Amino acid sequence: MTSSTPNPAIQSVIAELLADLHARAGCDKIGLTRESFAIILTEVGTKHAASASHAEVRTFFLSLRIDELALARACAAGHDPAWEVFLTRYREKLYLSALRIAREDSSAHELADTLYADLYGTTTRDGKRVSKLASYTGRGSLEGWLRTVLAQEYVNRYRRTKRLVSLDEESEEGVQFSAPEPQPVPAADTRLARATDEAIAGLPGEDRLVLSAYYLDGRTLAEIARMLGVHESTISRKLDKLAKSLRKQIMASLTRVGMSRRQAEEALEVDVRDLQVDIRRSLTQESPPRTFSEKRVEARVREGES
Repeated sequence: MTSSTPNPAIQSVIAELLADLHARAGCDKIGLTRESFAIILTEVGTKHAASASHAEVRTFFLSLRIDELALARACAAGHDPAWEVFLTRYREKLYLSALRIAREDSSAHELADTLYADLYGTTTRDGKRVSKLASYTGRGSLEGWLRTVLAQEYVNRYRRTKRLVSLDEESEEGVQFSAPEPQPVPAADTRLARATDEAIAGLPGEDRLVLSAYYLDGRTLAEIARMLGVHESTISRKLDKLAKSLRKQIMASLTRVGMSRRQAEEALEVDVRDLQVDIRRSLTQESPPRTFSEKRVEARVREGES
């Protein structure tokens, strides 16, 4: 199946689950019809389950934060009832997150206000609203996604500010011909990245390959099972076991370095595929010595890519 060919399992599962998901998400209250919600689900499914089996697509849709997905997309579409619900739930949380990042009240308000404009969609492109919320897919919590977007906006603002120093100002300082000094990006809380690195580094090579193939390369359970010569259900159980084990290890690591349990849980709400840390490097780095079976698995993965 090519990427341009729709996966028939997606439409089949949507037809099967649409009524239930539409009701569970409270779509009627925020202005989303079944037809418009089906389009959203089709988009999300095509992006993240393009070659999945019927069972995998069903599991994928049932795992989504369906009410948060509906709310975000209704806001992106400009439905006022949805925006009112959004502000009630997230206005204070966004400001507090901005304050933790900017560390100063006026800057925090400015950062949050800028994000509100981007989320609401105050600009248009080709006659359509442009809202960052249209890119939320419901895989992780909306709150965690918002914190990630907020942090990225802060970094972008920092970089833009550095680029706005005029040549005249530099000339007055006599540095117009000097090589530019590298500007450090504002330091972020790196505890989650370190804890994730430590937990993944302790995994056997085969486990890292399975995680990488599923979460980063987008391979299906069936594809991974074929590469390893095992049943699809074995991979499903392995992924579930690994996810629970890694979460437990990362939680323990974060609390050891000073996070409260609630802070650690909030940090882990961000979907692993959206983390601003080098997960791919952690998953693909070697941890010597590798066993013969691990080398054989890696060879099978490479064969599958060729």
